[in-house]
Amino acid sequence: MSATASQSLQRAIGRSPDRLTLEERARLVGKYVALEVYTPETLPLRRIEAIGDTLADCVRMLKSRGLDPTHFEFSQLHPAM
Repeated sequence: MSATASQSLQRAIGRSPDRLTLEERARLVGKYVALEVYTPETLPLRRIEAIGDTLADCVRMLKSRGLDPTHFEFSQLHPAM
């Protein structure tokens, strides 16, 4: 992964997928993201907590940050419409 691609990933962590620019989203198309499961406490947050080429990559990233993967939902990003 290039330094630019790595920086793009790091800038997306902690942000809502809805707040990504078109350029940022285009760079992440096809990547999997982990978002905390909806609860009344987390509903307003909906931040990207992990990004990876595979679900296993996302799980590894969550675990490396001390987060429990069972509290997250995973989805693959698609191009903005």
